[in-house]
Amino acid sequence: MTILEEIKEGLPKDAMISEVLYEASEIILYTQNREFFRNSTKPIKKIVDKIKKRIEVRADPSIIKDPEKCKEIIKSIIPKEANLKDIYFEPEFSKVIIHAEKPGLVIGKNGATLKEIKDKTLWTPQIRRAGIIESELIRSIRKMLHKEVAYRKKFLHELGKKIYGEKKEVEWIRATALGGFREVGRSCILLQTNNSNILLDCGISVGSTKKPFPYLEAPEFHIQDLDAVVLSHAHMDHCGLIPYLYSYGYKGPLYSTAPTRDLMAMLQLDYIQICQRENRKPPYDSRAIEEAIKHSIALEYGEVSDITPDMRLTLQNAGHLLGSSTVHVHIGDGLYNVLYTGDIKFAPTTLFQPASTDYTRVEALIIESTYGSADAKQPPRKEAEKLLIDTVKETIAGGGKVLIPSFAVGRAQDVMAILTMSDIDVPIYLDGMVWDATAIHTAYPEFLSNNMKNKILHQGKNPFVDERLHAIGSQKEREKVFEKQDPYVVIATSGMLVGGPAMEYLQRFAPDPKNTLIFVGYQAEGTLGSRIQKGWNQIPLKKNGKNEVLELKMRIQTIEGLSGHSDQPQLINFVKKLKTKPRKILVDHGDNSRALELARTLHKAIKTETIAPYNLETIRFR
Repeated sequence: MTILEEIKEGLPKDAMISEVLYEASEIILYTQNREFFRNSTKPIKKIVDKIKKRIEVRADPSIIKDPEKCKEIIKSIIPKEANLKDIYFEPEFSKVIIHAEKPGLVIGKNGATLKEIKDKTLWTPQIRRAGIIESELIRSIRKMLHKEVAYRKKFLHELGKKIYGEKKEVEWIRATALGGFREVGRSCILLQTNNSNILLDCGISVGSTKKPFPYLEAPEFHIQDLDAVVLSHAHMDHCGLIPYLYSYGYKGPLYSTAPTRDLMAMLQLDYIQICQRENRKPPYDSRAIEEAIKHSIALEYGEVSDITPDMRLTLQNAGHLLGSSTVHVHIGDGLYNVLYTGDIKFAPTTLFQPASTDYTRVEALIIESTYGSADAKQPPRKEAEKLLIDTVKETIAGGGKVLIPSFAVGRAQDVMAILTMSDIDVPIYLDGMVWDATAIHTAYPEFLSNNMKNKILHQGKNPFVDERLHAIGSQKEREKVFEKQDPYVVIATSGMLVGGPAMEYLQRFAPDPKNTLIFVGYQAEGTLGSRIQKGWNQIPLKKNGKNEVLELKMRIQTIEGLSGHSDQPQLINFVKKLKTKPRKILVDHGDNSRALELARTLHKAIKTETIAPYNLETIRFR
């Protein structure tokens, strides 16, 4: 008996089901019976308990009410305090999408408001949070998904048919290192069974010109056989080459959290612009990014989703970045479990909870090693935050200005939150993509730490919406900032001083010893940031086609301990906190020495098999 036959057998005789469709791993029943639509919870729960699959009942399009009339009904039901922003309808899915600044008020106590909308309109409501800071990118993504609703309905149904297709016995499981092993950058892992092929991340080594892309030409990888791509988080060394897959014919799903999807699109679009400014040909265009979004499937933390006939996916908080995830793949019916950490922080930070270890079983672990050696131990977080605040205060007291070069996503918002939650009382200017990334953060407070979520949603204390923060969006606005004599702080891209507006501030601030340059993130070997950290005080620059030397007289301060990566003690603690001891551990995302040292240290600490593979190695798990 098929799953659909089991479902039909368990339905009441008067259910009046007109159509049964898949939406990826979810099963949707369309009914022509109004009462069954309104009161289907109990019979559906019985079926779900039996077959262990997600089922949703929606009204058949023939019985739902006119969208314009429904819009007025919805507006009359939702309280004004919810700050309703937009309502649009997707008849193909019988869904109404409601955007509001306060979605909790749209849902109502115990879902009462939502139920009233459903009962009175017969549309299935879906609530989306509208960010307090307007984000053109989020609006564009949501509009595009709305525009492509007919395509997505067909795509998701065909995907569901594949997922629930013929199940074969899992004969073997293996992983091939396509990038990011014994190096940092171009992370990409091919996880295979005899039935399934999925990619875990597909990134770019942005600073590398020799071999910036993963080994997609490896004999194990065939794009036509690829079933799914799973993205752990939105940094370019993990997501940068995903659109390339779509430009070369991949038409399958891309799984991630919603904030990861949005941040991914922002950084990829910026990457294309950087390539064009530097007269380099990007590996894809904006249409390929649109294809990736069109095929994206957003999952919540803890949501279990079948992605192939023998693989089930769960994403959990990784503590590294907004929406960042550890990736758990359950293979076969309880046969084997693989956990890929992506980039993790196993300690509380200003913005995030520590990485989750809430997995029942892990037989194989693939863990990062960015700070995996003993000499990369980081100071306590509170000490790092205090040093940052004290350095800014000292500079301000001396009449100087502060430049903080930062990555647009993650570190910038972390630093912003630390500063706005302190008593520092000077303007803080945000330049580059920092403001755009911050707008995305305001749309997804549920992905922040419990403490930060509580401050934003219940105490009205939002570190991203503060009167000290000012966005810089043009050269004209930048020039006005340069004219200011009083102290201020600038957070600007790029984080390693390899371009971006931070370079312009550096040139203006460098000659004055009252000013301070604060490094808050990793400075890769060979970058200007790394050279300044090593003591360079004469910086060669090109200005108007001429070579010049910039005298660096400003104070230089490096803040260790704000990283979104875990150091060796935290990584070992993460493994020890897992509910089961992995049988095999692969170490990735670290240079040669750090990957090897973490592998050796874990072997001693956990007493299990550990490997630090090279790129292009294939490891059999079972």
